[in-house]
Amino acid sequence: MGLLVLLFFAVLGGYHVHFMLTAGDWDFWVDWKDRRMWPTVVPILGVTFCAATQAFWWVNFRLPFGAVFAALGLLLGEWINRYVNFWGWTYFPISLVFPSALIVPAIWLDVILLLSGSYVITAIVGSLGWGLLFYPNNWPAIAAFHQATEQHGQLMTLADLIGFHFVRTSMPEYIRMVERGTLRTFGKDVAPEGRIRLNLQD
Repeated sequence: MGLLVLLFFAVLGGYHVHFMLTAGDWDFWVDWKDRRMWPTVVPILGVTFCAATQAFWWVNFRLPFGAVFAALGLLLGEWINRYVNFWGWTYFPISLVFPSALIVPAIWLDVILLLSGSYVITAIVGSLGWGLLFYPNNWPAIAAFHQATEQHGQLMTLADLIGFHFVRTSMPEYIRMVERGTLRTFGKDVAPEGRIRLNLQD
């Protein structure tokens, strides 16, 4: 039992580091959970570690729960991270930094491996289902943040409004797509006023 707990926390740590270094920013902030980059980046980077864990459990023990095992580890690690770092240190609202729900796609991946017994079918059908289930599975949590609102004559979503009110000065500017009005979210704490004026003018 102790070995299983140790293995769980090893998977938790490895998957958490992998996920935070690759998909972290898109998974942190609710205003980054958009319709373009978030459903593209997060499922692609999320399925890799789950598939590797799944292969370990299937080859060695013929147990088809490797993807759920890894997804639960990541979810636990992310909630510890959100609570300790975001709420515990900075009192950032934890409801604005919730992690993506990966359990349903992980169950799909494990069920496909269990039913087919084939890595090829799991790679094709399982990963396809992983990607297709990701956005609808997370939609109930993020739908409210995509509602339109008007602030000072500017039409935006509630997620964008959250970006205005909760300025995160340590966010790297280069990760965001450079488009009209991008730096308005950060305010003058991050970018000099000249650059903001330059980006806002056509």
